[in-house]
Amino acid sequence: MLFKDKLKEKRLKAGLTQVELAKKAGITSRTLQNYELGKCKPSNLETVQKIADALDTTTEYLLGSSETLIVQAYEKGGKKSARDIEELVGEVTALFAGGELSEDSLDGAMRALNDAYWIAKDKNKKYAPKKYRKSERTES
Repeated sequence: MLFKDKLKEKRLKAGLTQVELAKKAGITSRTLQNYELGKCKPSNLETVQKIADALDTTTEYLLGSSETLIVQAYEKGGKKSARDIEELVGEVTALFAGGELSEDSLDGAMRALNDAYWIAKDKNKKYAPKKYRKSERTES
């Protein structure tokens, strides 16, 4: 089940309208509507935590492990990193689809690949031309 489906399910179970939940979570009703329609996802874990608190649930339930990795990637590296991780998660999920891998093992594989992505990204920074290095631009 996707974030949008879990969000709507929990909201209905709590007997809240989109407007009521949005107020409780401190977001706009339009944003919540877009989340439930699947047009966009929260870009940070703080927003997901506010929604989870308002629904008396956890971020882990709402997002699941793969979407949590995507949101974390967005927070850490922006849209490109989030797209990269989303693609990676999709490929890993497809690789093990129909197999005999438990949810915990699949989650472990995704987290290991996520860690490898960030290690490779950090190591490759030294090969980027100086004009593209964020740390040197912001310090100047």
